[in-house]
Amino acid sequence: MFGYFVIAPYTVNFFASFQIDENVKNQWTLASYFDTLIPLILGTGLAFQLPMVVLFLSKVGIVTPAYLKKIRKYAILVIVIVAGVITPPDVVSQIIVSIPLLFLYEISIWLSARVQKEQIKKDAEWS
Repeated sequence: MFGYFVIAPYTVNFFASFQIDENVKNQWTLASYFDTLIPLILGTGLAFQLPMVVLFLSKVGIVTPAYLKKIRKYAILVIVIVAGVITPPDVVSQIIVSIPLLFLYEISIWLSARVQKEQIKKDAEWS
């Protein structure tokens, strides 16, 4: 929904107003519209699965909150690069995608800490 209702209008507006030369006209077809929006929406949808992936990896024991905090600066770089790939070459669209992804990364850290706390509690009960 975020990709379709928030990013797609900026994308369509950007490409509709983008003009290389006065002699070159933008002609949108239904195929070009879908070719633009489908990767954008699917990419955004996949990126928004980050907390679920981190939750699973935390439950398995592969990821810890300390590790996620340690690699935060690299994660921010990757998030900005991913946002640049799934959005059109427009800074506003890239920022609009980057901010929620950064927020989702922070939620992932919180979820991982919660899972770790539950694991510690279960281990204490077994003892």
